Amino acid sequence: MRSLTSKSKFVFTWVVYGLVVAWVTFPSTGLRFRSEAGQVLADSPASVLNEKETSKEAQPASETQATTGRSSSVESQASAESSSTESDSSNEKGGSRKKRTHTCDVWLSEKMDEALQLYMWLHANPEISFEEKNTAAKLASIWRKAGLEMTTEVGGHGIVGVFRNGEGPTVMLRTDLDALPVTEETPLAFASKQTTTAPDGSTTGVMHACGHDIHMTSLTTVVKYLMSHQDCWSGTLMVIGQPAEERGAGAKAMLEDGLFKRFPKPDYALAAHVSGDTPVGQVGLRAGFSLANVDSVDITMKGRGGHGSQPHNTTDPIVQAAQLVMSLQMIVAREVAPIEPAVLTVGSIHGGTKHNIIGNDCKLQLTVRSYDQGVRQQVLSAIRRRTLAVAQSYDAPEPEIVISEGTPSLKNDTELTVRIRRVLGKRLGADNIIDDEPSMGGEDFSRYGIAGVPILMYRVGTVQGARLERFEKLGVPPPSLHSSRYYPDAEPTLEVAFQAMVAAVLELMPPRR
Repeated sequence: MRSLTSKSKFVFTWVVYGLVVAWVTFPSTGLRFRSEAGQVLADSPASVLNEKETSKEAQPASETQATTGRSSSVESQASAESSSTESDSSNEKGGSRKKRTHTCDVWLSEKMDEALQLYMWLHANPEISFEEKNTAAKLASIWRKAGLEMTTEVGGHGIVGVFRNGEGPTVMLRTDLDALPVTEETPLAFASKQTTTAPDGSTTGVMHACGHDIHMTSLTTVVKYLMSHQDCWSGTLMVIGQPAEERGAGAKAMLEDGLFKRFPKPDYALAAHVSGDTPVGQVGLRAGFSLANVDSVDITMKGRGGHGSQPHNTTDPIVQAAQLVMSLQMIVAREVAPIEPAVLTVGSIHGGTKHNIIGNDCKLQLTVRSYDQGVRQQVLSAIRRRTLAVAQSYDAPEPEIVISEGTPSLKNDTELTVRIRRVLGKRLGADNIIDDEPSMGGEDFSRYGIAGVPILMYRVGTVQGARLERFEKLGVPPPSLHSSRYYPDAEPTLEVAFQAMVAAVLELMPPRR
C-alpha cells in the first residue's frame, strides 16, 4: 500500500472520526459484520444479547456440523469463540440485540462456558420419563451447591429446591427433566448415543428432542445468578425439576406427593419452553388458553373370528373398526360447535394375523385434543356412544373403551402474562416479544394452575436467522420439536432464556428496602 501524504492522513483521520461519531450516535442503523469464515454476525439493535457468537448458516445435517453456537466440537469450544464487539447489528429473521451493559449480561458472559458444558452433558446423557435418576442427581447437586435447600425423590425423580430470602412472594420456577425415545440424527459432536428398550422389546435411541436440556441449563444458570445476587430480590424462591413431562404424569405425581403441602404454595409459577421454528431473540407469550387438553383413548372392537372365505359365519371386528373410524370423524365435524377447537385423530389401528383369517378383535388408538372442559367431555362421551352403536349394529360383543387422562389444557394467568410481557418488552425489546400461537399440543405444567397457582409458560426462540433463511431457500420447514433432527443454537438461546427468566423473577420478587 502506498504511504499517505499529510493531507491524505488528515482527511483519513477525520473520515474515521466521523464514522465513529455516527456509530455511537446512531446505533440503530444496524451495521453488519462478517467473521473470518464469512459468517454473519447480524442482529438487530434492540435486544440485550451480547455480540459474541458467530451465527452459522443453516445446512442440512449431511452438509455441516451443528454447534452450540460456538463451534462444531466440544474440544474446540473455547478457541472457536468470535471476538466480542460493542456494535449493534441487524438480522432480518432473528431477534434483536443490544450492547452488553446490564449486570446480568456481564455475569452471564463469565458463566457461559460453564453453562454450555452442563448443556452438552445433559444433551449427551438423556433419560426417558420415570428414569431421570442421573439427571435429577446432577441438577440437585448443582442447586445444593448454589445454596438451595434440596429435597429429592418427590413424585418419582422430582427435585425441589427452596431458599427463603426475607419477606415477599413465593415464586416457583419449573424445568422438566425427561427426554424422548427418539434416535438422534443431528450432526452435533455431543449427540446422544443413549438407548432404551421400548415397550415392544425393540431398542431405540434416547434424545432431548424437545429442548428439556435447554430448560434445565437455563434454569440452573438463573438459580446461580439469583443466589449470588440475593440483594436484588426478596421472598421465597422455589425451584423444581419435574419428571415425566413427556408422559403427562410428572406434575400430577409431584402434586400427589405433597408438592404444595410439604413446600410453600407459590404465589406465581413460571416455566419457559423452547420453540423450534421461532428465531433466536424472540419470546412468545399468550394470555389464556395456550395448550390443549390431551386424552388418549384405546378401543378394542370385538367379533367372532373364522375363515376369510366364510364371512357370513363370523362377526368381523375389522369391518366394525373401519366403520367406527369414519363415524368418529363426524364428532368434531357435526357435534362440536364450529368456534370450539377440537381434534380427534385415530393414530393406530391393528387387527388380524393373516390374509384368510378373520380375527376376534381389532384395536384402535386415538388422541383427543380440546381447550374447554365441556367440549372435552362432549367429545369423550360421543366416542363412547358411537363405539357402542357400531358394535350393536353388528350384534357384536360390547367393545372395550379405555380413556387415559393425559394433560389438562394450559391456561396462562392473564394478569401475570400482561405483567411479564411488559417487563420482557423493556428488557429484550418490544419487537422481540410476540404473540404465541395457541397449540393443540399438551403440557402438564397446566396442573399447577388448576391447583390454584397463577401460571405462565412462555416460548423462547432457538434457531438463528441464517438457519431459518437456509431452510426457506431449501423449501423445507425447520425440524419440529420431537424431531430426530431438531437442535437449538444453544448459546444465543441460553442467553435469551436466561435474560427473560431473570427479568421475570426480579419483577415478581422486588427487594424490600
